[in-house]
Amino acid sequence: MNRRRFLGAAAMMAAAVPGSRIGAAVGSRQLIDSCACDPFLGQARDGSYAFNPNGQTLASDAFRDLSSGIKITNLKVFGVSLTPNSDRPYVFVKLETNQQGLVGWGEATLEGKGQSAMSCVEDFRDFLIGNDPMQVEHLWQSMYVHTFYRAGPLIGSAISGIDQALWDIRGKALNVPVYQLLGGPYDQRGIRGYYHVENIRTAEDLAHLRETALQEGVSCLKIGLPDHDYEWIETNAKIDRAVKYMQRVREGLGSSIDIAVDFHAKMGPAVASIMIKEVEPLNLLFVEEPCPPENPQAMARIARHSTTPIATGERLVAAYGCRELIEMGAVDILQTDINHVGGISALWKVAAMANISNISMAPHACEGPIGGLATLHVDSAMPNFLVQEICSFVTPGDKEKIWAEWFGFPAMRMVDGRVPLPEKPGLGFVLSEASLNKYPFGGTKPMEFVWHQDGSVAAL
Repeated sequence: MNRRRFLGAAAMMAAAVPGSRIGAAVGSRQLIDSCACDPFLGQARDGSYAFNPNGQTLASDAFRDLSSGIKITNLKVFGVSLTPNSDRPYVFVKLETNQQGLVGWGEATLEGKGQSAMSCVEDFRDFLIGNDPMQVEHLWQSMYVHTFYRAGPLIGSAISGIDQALWDIRGKALNVPVYQLLGGPYDQRGIRGYYHVENIRTAEDLAHLRETALQEGVSCLKIGLPDHDYEWIETNAKIDRAVKYMQRVREGLGSSIDIAVDFHAKMGPAVASIMIKEVEPLNLLFVEEPCPPENPQAMARIARHSTTPIATGERLVAAYGCRELIEMGAVDILQTDINHVGGISALWKVAAMANISNISMAPHACEGPIGGLATLHVDSAMPNFLVQEICSFVTPGDKEKIWAEWFGFPAMRMVDGRVPLPEKPGLGFVLSEASLNKYPFGGTKPMEFVWHQDGSVAAL
């Protein structure tokens, strides 16, 4: 008889025998529920089991002698829509503490799932309130493991925002930037980045872009492909159009600017392999997501037939989500996103895992500014860092003006081709709730719908 059956039988025996000592023992704890899940885990000697019969956290008792004295007192979540129809309203997380003025900010933005991300952050309230924010790894493991179902992009994004806020508090409490806590900076000149390219139609457009980029010291740009959708097996005409487009961009931008190309997982491995083979003479910095990232075997097949570096990872969660790609040698560059992968803690672990396999890091960042600024700290401490995505253009727009208004400095803008390292403690900024009020949450909007000519669903 196993333990659960024994306890169930003991409970029935106790009911039949009033005053039984067995009855007293079993009656002092909760009975198993209908799914045969026992909510009482007790507490191991090291405090690693989290809950007592009343649902109160016990782990903090084990760390009483090591406590910083700082306690999380409140969790706030803000949905921020810069435009009413945004498909990625920012989801900002704020953790308050019992120390006057000591707060932490993070970002849990998830494209197309703003309301869901906000709700998921709120679901972690009981994991945080009353706990010591300095115990970042302990809290991360509790959120990830005690959720029971392993994290996908929704849970991953919620943990990401909370984790960033915990590190922000940690840096502020110790009065140092987060990158110093991680062992950085690896390069004191700042973080090399790349901007995106849009509206390139003519040779004159390319010439103007090249001139502007070089004046700003920009050494890398990323482009997409000319057509919005690609079939799994594509026509020669469309493949030829894509190859010639990449060739024109390389010729127009010259050899002084590195070029990356985002395939956006739009095609199968056969078509991707043909395209990448055709453009090998262009010496691209990398090709991003040549096929869906959930198929590492297909990614490995492409990598085996290419001398162009293959990059992927923006849709992966936690270090565990990257393991198979690394082990198969299917990727040269990992692009995990600090707002989805699990925050600073997870991005740091991915980078360490990649480093021992001679894989470079080029983190994705196409959401809001808090996650972008948090990424800089991890970049600064990576020995295998390559380049940081900045989801903006060479010429700043309205979004960048709003960010500068919030933080008091041009967030995620390069100077001579590099983003300056933050100097203030924590993540390096101060943000007021009042500044967000001008951009109320406008609700969740889906990302774009893309269809093939026959009406079937095309990849984003």
